[in-house]
Amino acid sequence: MRYTLIFLFSVFTLFGSSAGCKKETLVAGTPGSGIQENQSPNPTGSQMKIKIGTHTFTAMLYDNAAATAFKALLPFTVIMSDLNANEKYSDLAASLPTSASNPRTIQNGDLMLYGSRTLVLFYKTFTTSYSYTRLARINDPAGLAAAVGSGNVTVTFELE
Repeated sequence: MRYTLIFLFSVFTLFGSSAGCKKETLVAGTPGSGIQENQSPNPTGSQMKIKIGTHTFTAMLYDNAAATAFKALLPFTVIMSDLNANEKYSDLAASLPTSASNPRTIQNGDLMLYGSRTLVLFYKTFTTSYSYTRLARINDPAGLAAAVGSGNVTVTFELE
């Protein structure tokens, strides 16, 4: 009950502080947000930058143990390999906490963990039967597919 009240207070605060903004806010359960009801971004607004070549994307970290552990690793740079022409992946040196679930639909701009060590950046939207732990979501993924290209790519993750 206590956590429900805290969540509701956070949602009301989020809506109240963004009422005058035109910027779209990623809110759990809204159509097209790609977020399930129990998977909301960090209400404190923890953001990071994802740099790919000359392109920089801003992403909102989720409020979960995996995202907190991932944030503690920042900044770092990895070479990500292509898989299935819809995602880039790289294995991390250490395992992160997991709370995997099946999102049903992967969204362009999702950053997730497959298993406990495989970092995955999705650059196309598609349905899936696999389970992932959510780490972050790129705020505006326009141009992401072009930025990552078709082969291996060097990606830098850092706090904003």
